[in-house]
Amino acid sequence: MTRTLVQHHQLPSDTATDPAPPEAAARARDWAEIQERMLVPLYEAVYERLEVRDGTRVLGLGCGSGLALLLATARGARVTGVEADGERLALARERLLTEDGRDGVGRRPSGTGCETLLPADRMADAAGGPDRTGYDLITAFQPIGSVAGDAKGLDPALRTAIPLAGRGTPVVLAGWGPPERCATDAVLRVAGRLADRLRKGARRPAYRDDLEDVAARAGLKPDGSGRVACPFGYADQESAVRGLLSTGVFDGAIRATDRRQVEKEIGEALHPHLRRDGTVWMPNVFRYLIARTP
Repeated sequence: MTRTLVQHHQLPSDTATDPAPPEAAARARDWAEIQERMLVPLYEAVYERLEVRDGTRVLGLGCGSGLALLLATARGARVTGVEADGERLALARERLLTEDGRDGVGRRPSGTGCETLLPADRMADAAGGPDRTGYDLITAFQPIGSVAGDAKGLDPALRTAIPLAGRGTPVVLAGWGPPERCATDAVLRVAGRLADRLRKGARRPAYRDDLEDVAARAGLKPDGSGRVACPFGYADQESAVRGLLSTGVFDGAIRATDRRQVEKEIGEALHPHLRRDGTVWMPNVFRYLIARTP
């Protein structure tokens, strides 16, 4: 199997933050160890529906620290990952690659396939892998519909990715489900309320046609959709706060106030979801759209 990781362009400044390196590393670790696993049911449902199996070529946009890629390779897929966050990308490298120290490229030892890490300006080098046959599936699993402008952030990534796949290739987009089906929505509203002081990066509810709008702008043709239950479960309230902060949804709120205030208000919003044993449990539903390349 082949695994390739590519660092992609950053999102616009109004939808991303640039924390100090130690904070960025800690947040990426929280994402990898606490939050990323919450979407495993979504990854598995998509892979099952699209019959990802031995030899399937998968291009993952916004691959985080690589968990979705690992699940795909467990099915025999050959994967390429694209990630804007350098710290998350470094963790994905730890999971998927070994460094050879040459030109920013990481490879596994001979006999385990061509597994490469490439910077953004060399994304074209990952076009279909060594045999250049193109990708069989493109995924954008990072859910949209939580921060103003996050849907538009997908546009440049899709413009780059679509030419790397053949006609009719499925592209999967993901987003939050209806607010009334997502217990976490009430917690995420903290971000919007605090960030409104800066009037940017604020949280907003998911709209019904978010995914279709992204597909239309990219020239993709919708070809099915689905909903998946992805409950957010945490060992305790502290883990829940750290996991939620790692998503980036609260970055605007931190800029508008301060981290301690945001942590306090998230903790208060979590109280209805605390169980007697101290764990936190929030049922959620996420939606995905399958669209086809032209």
